[in-house]
Amino acid sequence: MEHNCAIIDDKKAFRYRAAAIIVEENCVLFARNEVDDYYYSVGGAVHMGETSEEAVKREVFEETGVRYEVDHLAVIHENFFIGTSGLKGVDFHEVTFYYIMKPMGKRDFTSESTTMSGVKETMLWVPIDELDKCKAYPTFMKEFLRSEHNGVEHIITDERVK
Repeated sequence: MEHNCAIIDDKKAFRYRAAAIIVEENCVLFARNEVDDYYYSVGGAVHMGETSEEAVKREVFEETGVRYEVDHLAVIHENFFIGTSGLKGVDFHEVTFYYIMKPMGKRDFTSESTTMSGVKETMLWVPIDELDKCKAYPTFMKEFLRSEHNGVEHIITDERVK
C-alpha cells in the first residue's frame, strides 16, 4: 500500500495533493460522488517518494482511464477548510499543486473510480460559463478559467467558518 503525504488525526489534518485542470471544448472536468453535495477537482494525494507531476498523471488515469499529459504547473493552492463525509469536522490545511493538462480533443471515457472511503465517483464536464451556478471546489477555479495567466500562481483560500 502506498503512503500518502498526509497527517490526519481526530481534529487536525495536513494533506499534500496534486490535481488536474482539464479543459475540453470550453468545459472543465470535475469529480462528484454519491455522498457530497459539491463538485471537486480531479486529483488526489501525492504518495511518499512521488513527485506532484507523477501523482497528477497517476490520479487522472485512475479517475478517468485516460493518460493525459501535463502541460504545465499553474497553481500552488494553500487551502484551509473543515472536512466533510468521513472526515467531518476535521480542520484541514491542504497544499495542492494544480497542473494544466494537455487537451485530448475528446470528452468521453468510461472509468469508474471511488473516493478514499470507497464512495463511487463520477467524472463530469462542466461548461466554464456555468461554473458560477455550481457548488465547486476549489472556489478559485471559476475566476481562474476566465482570465489569462503567466507563470505559476500562489492562491490561498480559507473556507473555515470563523
